[in-house]
Amino acid sequence: MPSTIAEKILARHAGADEVQAGDIVVADVDFAMVHDARAPNAIRMVDKMGAQTLPYASRTAWVLDHYSPPPNLAAAQTHTAMRRFADEHGSPLYDIGDGICHQVLPEGGHLTCGDLVVGTDTHSVTYGAFNAFGTGVEGTDVTAVMKTGKVWLRVPETTRVELTGRLQPGVWAKDVTLHMLGRFGAEGLNYHAIEYVGDAVAAMEIDDRMTLANHAAELGAKAALLEADQKTLDWLAAHGARAPRPVKADADARYANRVTIDGADLAPQVARRHEVDDVVPVTQIDRQKIHFALIGTCTNGRLDDIRQAAAILRGRKLARGVRMIVTPASRKIYLEAAREGLIEILTAAGASFEAAGCGTCVGITNHLIPGDHEVAISSANRNFRGRLGNHEAEIWLGSAATVAASALTGYITDPRTVDGGLWRPAHA
Repeated sequence: MPSTIAEKILARHAGADEVQAGDIVVADVDFAMVHDARAPNAIRMVDKMGAQTLPYASRTAWVLDHYSPPPNLAAAQTHTAMRRFADEHGSPLYDIGDGICHQVLPEGGHLTCGDLVVGTDTHSVTYGAFNAFGTGVEGTDVTAVMKTGKVWLRVPETTRVELTGRLQPGVWAKDVTLHMLGRFGAEGLNYHAIEYVGDAVAAMEIDDRMTLANHAAELGAKAALLEADQKTLDWLAAHGARAPRPVKADADARYANRVTIDGADLAPQVARRHEVDDVVPVTQIDRQKIHFALIGTCTNGRLDDIRQAAAILRGRKLARGVRMIVTPASRKIYLEAAREGLIEILTAAGASFEAAGCGTCVGITNHLIPGDHEVAISSANRNFRGRLGNHEAEIWLGSAATVAASALTGYITDPRTVDGGLWRPAHA
């Protein structure tokens, strides 16, 4: 039977010749992840399941990233329990400041093409950038994975998205994902796998591909998968991954939807306050004042995102009254940004950096709280009311370039209209 990427990966891991959308499978898991917001449930379930022996714990990473650093005693105690558990069971541990789970797993060489990876976060779909089936589960599910090495899943339908042409300077994968949200709506592809293919995808660097896969969570997708190419294989090899097992869909595979988007026609996009799918081109926004700017998180905290911001803010200052926070996705990214001088450029412009983690994105660590009726523009993945800790503030979403351009002018701004806004990676 002709199969999609998702069907092929799940069939291989279920020991089946083939599976199709709607089938229930029990599949072998290559790697799993638990972050600190879900760790208490996972640890409690060890005793409830009588699972003191955990043969697959060494394939499960414990990541301290949501409450990083811990804002209260309960969070600190959770971290202590996680460290103890990892030591006792031989699990990889990523401590405070090491980075966000979806960045440190691929950076640490824990996954490769063709893998099945589960994590206690909806944005585990990010791993699909590496031609892996990555998906979110609960902490209790990961306890079962550590005991049995398996997880049960329903095989998802697949929507195939072909991005033709090439994104223009100043337009990024973030803009593609926001366009998708405006087109399908939040949860509009619920429990689908998304296959992203086409010339525009092939032209993207790995950083942008991770953004493309990451935002599938807001669409409700079970997974988002890209084909592997030489860029994929080179990146994985450089990070010590196991031998890849690339998977490609059959030409006559069956899809729930086939979508074509001309990447060359896309302008920078923004999601307006409180609605992740209320998306319009930035050119339609007229003089919307901002007070806060956030660059980072698991969606857009990678090196190319920081480079975008530095290209715009080099030798300049933030607009009067604008505050800016940058959250690198990992310690490695922060160090590389420091080596390239990006930290100095952005700090001199008036930005502040915080340790790699998720706390600001989800409003846990209270590092960035706007005042009543203030407006934030963020490169994060969600702009729900109260996301940054104040239900009376507004949050808009855009690419790192759009956020930096807006922080420079004090108004939501098309990055193509400011010097540096057309920056592209030299190797792209």
